Amino acid sequence: AMALCLKQVFNKDKTFRPRKKFEPGTQRFELYKKAQASLKSGLDLKAVVQLPPGESINDWIAVHVVDFFNRINLIYGTMSEYCTERSCPIMSGGLKYEYRWQDDSKYKKPTKLSAPQYMCMLMDWIEMLINNEDVFPTRIGVPFPKQFQQVCTKILTRLFRVFVHVYIHHFDSIINMGAEAHVNTCYKHFYYFIREFSLIDHRELEPL
Repeated sequence: AMALCLKQVFNKDKTFRPRKKFEPGTQRFELYKKAQASLKSGLDLKAVVQLPPGESINDWIAVHVVDFFNRINLIYGTMSEYCTERSCPIMSGGLKYEYRWQDDSKYKKPTKLSAPQYMCMLMDWIEMLINNEDVFPTRIGVPFPKQFQQVCTKILTRLFRVFVHVYIHHFDSIINMGAEAHVNTCYKHFYYFIREFSLIDHRELEPL
């Protein structure tokens, strides 16, 4: 019953954004399948995140960034009805942490936004990056840009803030939906991954 309930929760197609998929037949698709298989086999999550022998670190990071984007997108999408301008006028993680939005186009300076606005800007921004062939090349033999890992650090740092907000402000909704185990597993997987490759400044991790 629990599995069924989870399936309903996470199949509501409430993803905030269309899912990015890897093309079958590409190296990255094979890597994605490998990562998913070891995840499903119930292996220790610390082992699951380790770079498989002979694989490129950038490919491995790319596959995970896209997968985490899809999954966190889904988690936030299922609870976005509880995260409103009224309930969350500030994008925060408790009383101590407030996150401001900044990008290269509309918000050149760090700007206070409500949580739903911040989430919207964030998901749009990540989606634009992962669909940009110059940043996340999908064709075999096309190299990653020099600043690829820096871009991924920025994406993952901001995705971590979604966990912070959801855990601190909406945990009761997660429990009510029966999605606690799913969210916890996703968070653990994310956490072990960023620690394995030192992808987020440890100060960012303090709220959780």
